[in-house]
Amino acid sequence: MNVIILPMSRNFLTRRLPTWPNVALSVFGAVLLVLAFPDLEVWPLAWVALLPLMWAVARQKNCVAACVLLGWIFGTTFFFGSCWWLTYAPIHYASFPAWLAYGLMLIVALSVGLFPALFAGVLALLIRRFGSRALAAAPFVWVATEFLRYWATGNNWNAIGYSQAFVRPVTSPASMGGIYLVSFEIVFFSSFLLLAVERSSIFRSGIKPRMAFALCAVSLPSVLSFVSMPGGHPTTYNNADARVVAVQPNVPMSSLSYIELERLRQRQADLAEAEIAREPVESRLPTTVILPESPMNYMYTDDREFQQFIGDLARRNNASVLFNSAEPEKGTTKYFNSAVMVGPDGREVAEYDKIFLLPFGEAVPPPLEGILPGFVGNFAYGRKYDLLPVGDTRAGVMICFESHFGQLSRRYAADGADFLIEMTNDGYLGPTPVLRQHLANAVFRAIETDRPVIRVTNVGVTAFITETGSIIDAAPVYQEATRVWSVSKSNGSKTFYVKYGDWFAWMCTIMTIGLLILSFQRKRPRSSAFVTTDVAEARTK
Repeated sequence: MNVIILPMSRNFLTRRLPTWPNVALSVFGAVLLVLAFPDLEVWPLAWVALLPLMWAVARQKNCVAACVLLGWIFGTTFFFGSCWWLTYAPIHYASFPAWLAYGLMLIVALSVGLFPALFAGVLALLIRRFGSRALAAAPFVWVATEFLRYWATGNNWNAIGYSQAFVRPVTSPASMGGIYLVSFEIVFFSSFLLLAVERSSIFRSGIKPRMAFALCAVSLPSVLSFVSMPGGHPTTYNNADARVVAVQPNVPMSSLSYIELERLRQRQADLAEAEIAREPVESRLPTTVILPESPMNYMYTDDREFQQFIGDLARRNNASVLFNSAEPEKGTTKYFNSAVMVGPDGREVAEYDKIFLLPFGEAVPPPLEGILPGFVGNFAYGRKYDLLPVGDTRAGVMICFESHFGQLSRRYAADGADFLIEMTNDGYLGPTPVLRQHLANAVFRAIETDRPVIRVTNVGVTAFITETGSIIDAAPVYQEATRVWSVSKSNGSKTFYVKYGDWFAWMCTIMTIGLLILSFQRKRPRSSAFVTTDVAEARTK
């Protein structure tokens, strides 16, 4: 019997790959989104950054695999372009060759880029089933994939809503639905604009790929007029109950001798005492000195000399001192990354052990624990949401990366915290966009909880963030600085977000799943106005 082997169609692979114009649209949208984030902070661009990607998906909708690839290209480009600073520490402190550090960064970006890829794939399925009306579902799908990224990876860094952290009228909905509600309103604008264009006659008459670029430029004035509304005045604080002295010591990350470490430690004490001395004794409020998360590796419990140093500082100034320390976990050989408070009598009065540790930095996830080392250490996970006394007020402490977790700050607010304290050290990542990207996280924690955030850092950005998200009295980065702020008791009110958490993200997730189920149950409708240029050209041939 003769067997005839038919050659595979030359178009088999090309039909499953996105066209170059659509790839260009995807990359263009990712670049717009990168520009919206710190340090460039052209934040209006975020409102149209997803428009090119959605346009490309609509044009390529007949092949879901191609749309997934378009989303992957978008996500990889965005995360590499906005988080390249992750290469700073390996290159400068671990002596990694630049090619290796950036190669590893590309792997990270490719991994996280899978979530925008999922967004594009789901959107393509919905457009195929429901036509252009499916664009109305894009904000729900985007939020669902951002929420999935949070649960799958342990963080949601640079969620699209964070691009608006310094635009107060836009961020106010976070008190209702957290960062995800702000992400929703941004993506809604892009999807609404694209849907409006799709319904117009110009779209139906056959629009070209380059029109996406033009539409982005044309839509920017609309974005500016929508979001550039005047904000309220910075909050003023009367009837202060306590005073905080924040110290930004600018301790270098390089290896230091014992003598240099002692000198820098004393320098921090001198800076704090100079600020305390400025206040007349008769009008002095209960005072707490806050030192940042430190590269100096304090070990309060194990170091008697350091205990004496901190105790003397507290007693001499009749002030409490809050500082970062490695504290032993009882019954094990591990240590906590802790915030320890010593009272005016020189004795420890409170301790908070960091709950959310940086994956692969401070702790290795259980399946790989013992196999891979942590870059900074292998700390134990804290378990208690302790509030610390600051005069007659109470504060919840976030150590570094923890300002990224809304569930921590909302727990503090629910438990009665009057304000929040963030102690952090971003010095390992250099003078890069991470400083203001990290600050953006704290802004949202303040708005979500309706509680001020006192941010005390090693190299910046040290600042007071009001409950409305205004940044007050920020210290210059990579400079020695001190700040003095008053704090007062809150009225105990709880925002909708504090009460119900990520309800909005869960709602978007449920709606996305429901739409997907419906899309597989319905018959495919007639083609909508979204017809790819490639398909149109093929029909003419």
